[in-house]
Amino acid sequence: MLVKKVVIAAAGQGTRMLPLTKDKPKHLIKVNGRPFLSYLLDNIFSAGYKDIIVVGGYMGQQVADFVKNYVAPKQKESNIQFINQYDYLNPQEKNGTACPLMCVKDLISKDNFLYIGGDNFYSARDLKAIGIDDNFNYVSGIVSENPEKFGVLKIEKEFLQEIVEKPKNFVGNLINASLYKFTPEIFDKVFKIEKSPRGEYEVTDAVNMLAENKKVRVNKLKDKEYWIDFGAPEDIEKFENFLKNEGNK
Repeated sequence: MLVKKVVIAAAGQGTRMLPLTKDKPKHLIKVNGRPFLSYLLDNIFSAGYKDIIVVGGYMGQQVADFVKNYVAPKQKESNIQFINQYDYLNPQEKNGTACPLMCVKDLISKDNFLYIGGDNFYSARDLKAIGIDDNFNYVSGIVSENPEKFGVLKIEKEFLQEIVEKPKNFVGNLINASLYKFTPEIFDKVFKIEKSPRGEYEVTDAVNMLAENKKVRVNKLKDKEYWIDFGAPEDIEKFENFLKNEGNK
């Protein structure tokens, strides 16, 4: 059985995308005439999820307007809502990848849910595969030729030991793809973490707390060619080429 709820983090500015993010969040940068986030949402709905919460922050009104006007593919039944993390957190402080979770606790209640970085793209098959409605948390991984640029997943059998951020020494080549399935246990952890050295609250620190008690399993992405980290200007052309190739299949 699939979990029912999905939380999408779309709060960051995307400084690596400057100057394109000077007047819009990176999640709304258009690719082939459509905002990047719309492609991700299409696949989420195609995977069978219907209850979506999009958490914005930077230029949040633009994200709110996008969510209001978004139409799910093939007229699928959908419940999609927007919340602004700055209604809950201080906008003057650096926040981080854990902060959208801090804002949705009351909306999620006691349900399992997916947590997705809104600047990443995945196949509908991989989105569906991680929605396991059990008592474990899951993190998706993908093999990378440059693991030192990402968070690396250290695993023992199917369990996560630790996520090591941008390791200077080689610890593995399976990296964090920013696709999680969480149980409500995550809310206890996100309110206990401290700011990282870069001054942000990192979701990976909360995941590492769960991993200490063997609460996190690792799920490997099957459709590797679909995973795109939409973080730099060159990723726009990369995603355009991907869409072109997929459309010709």
